[in-house]
Amino acid sequence: MKPRVEKTQLPTDSQLHARVAGGDFLDCYKVTSTMTAPDAAVIIVDFPGWAQGLVALRNILTVPFGLKKDGPAAKEKLGLFPVEMSSPQEVIAGFNDRHLDFRVSVFSAAGEIYLATWVHPHNIGGRLYLATILPFHILIARNALARVATGAAPDQQAPPLPE
Repeated sequence: MKPRVEKTQLPTDSQLHARVAGGDFLDCYKVTSTMTAPDAAVIIVDFPGWAQGLVALRNILTVPFGLKKDGPAAKEKLGLFPVEMSSPQEVIAGFNDRHLDFRVSVFSAAGEIYLATWVHPHNIGGRLYLATILPFHILIARNALARVATGAAPDQQAPPLPE
């Protein structure tokens, strides 16, 4: 049975809410799982090959704009992203770049794992970048949560388009 990944609101007790201001982007998806946030986060950033390919393409295309390929050096990283805070209930990771600031939250509560992304664009370049990557972001987020629900390693097949 295919896991049900739903678009939803990030629970109000997430620390990510402290960052959100007018004009910011915030999306959130959830799936049924009893994992802790750190355990789910490890699965989430273990991108399948097709998603790794998209990230590699993004890195090539953004070189002329001076965007970072990954986050700055940090004591603890989650994939490419420096970890800002971590507890059994929530992991927040991400960094600031010249065009936008972003953080992802993996939040565990009441038998659900939530994956939220917050973006604060700095300029028109940040807004254009966000609009360009958004369809791919949705595919990657939904695939990541489907893998969390099954506890599976990444598959190498692209998921179907979200409904």
